[in-house]
Amino acid sequence: MNRGFWDTLPTPIIGLAPMDGVTDAAMRHITKKYGHPAVMFTEFTSAEGVIRGALRLMKDFAYDESQRPIVAQIFGSDPKAFYQTAIVVAYLGFDGVDINMGCPAKSVEERGAGAALINNPRLAGQIIKATQKGLKDFAAGISLETAGVHPDITTYIKGLNRPVENKLLPLSVKTRIGVDTPVTESWIAHLLKFDLANISLHGRTLKQLYSGEADWDEIAKAAKLVKGTGTTLLGNGDVKDMADAREKIKKYDVDGILFGRAAFGNPWVFKGKNTTPKTKLKVAAEHALKHEEFFGPDYFLPMRKHLAWYSHGFPNASDLRQKLVLSQSASEVASILNQTVDNL
Repeated sequence: MNRGFWDTLPTPIIGLAPMDGVTDAAMRHITKKYGHPAVMFTEFTSAEGVIRGALRLMKDFAYDESQRPIVAQIFGSDPKAFYQTAIVVAYLGFDGVDINMGCPAKSVEERGAGAALINNPRLAGQIIKATQKGLKDFAAGISLETAGVHPDITTYIKGLNRPVENKLLPLSVKTRIGVDTPVTESWIAHLLKFDLANISLHGRTLKQLYSGEADWDEIAKAAKLVKGTGTTLLGNGDVKDMADAREKIKKYDVDGILFGRAAFGNPWVFKGKNTTPKTKLKVAAEHALKHEEFFGPDYFLPMRKHLAWYSHGFPNASDLRQKLVLSQSASEVASILNQTVDNL
């Protein structure tokens, strides 16, 4: 088993969960700077899209050095796509690869990807093996061209001029406890056949989406199974704060947790601290600027939800949110927030 950076993390492991449309490069930069989670993942990215040469997906793989260890999360249902995308990710300089086997979105499920793979353990195994082969071939020095990577993606990667170290990256999986009903023990036992470095387990079924409560008793069953295997298990779902994280880690005997929604507009959750409204708004302005640095001025719309999350818990916050969700640039955000901060 190759655990790579996973063996260097402080224990218990406190990380940031991958969340589509949320954990982009700018959000991770700010979260690392002010919260310093032990590990972070990219938003999930389509392996099939990568092998078709979809350059627009490369923004999902953006990161900076401050975010290490940084793991690229990929999804799909075609083992060949996972083989090539694993090599792409390795050439991009990531510290690890994570396969999404937990997304409950209907569009993903209908493609047989994400959490749908729980009901298709044979295909899930083929995907894991193909990804592992890609990572092994990268470590052995295979070129992008020899691996059959799309020429547009190959040109993009070479244009980054990043140094390449042909080392074997660790592979992990993020998943759920079942599709319609929990099948935690049989599913986790199946995944453990493949010597994964880590399994992150969300305590809901696909059918639940994000409703109801995460079932941490099911996560505890998985934690029991992984003990002594060399694979670590991180629990995920409804972790409110660091006090709650410590309680769940102890009660359910997991190796750590991933914060999800509790980190929205709140990188300080990883420190177990509250912060002042003034600090929150200053960091919101910094986040907006970092978003423009990563993605340019024409891709500002996704930033608005982050600004809304920062704008809670102080007088007239709702009025401020109404202004921020209509903002169109980091400079406009700074102007709005400067007026507000002066009055706090």
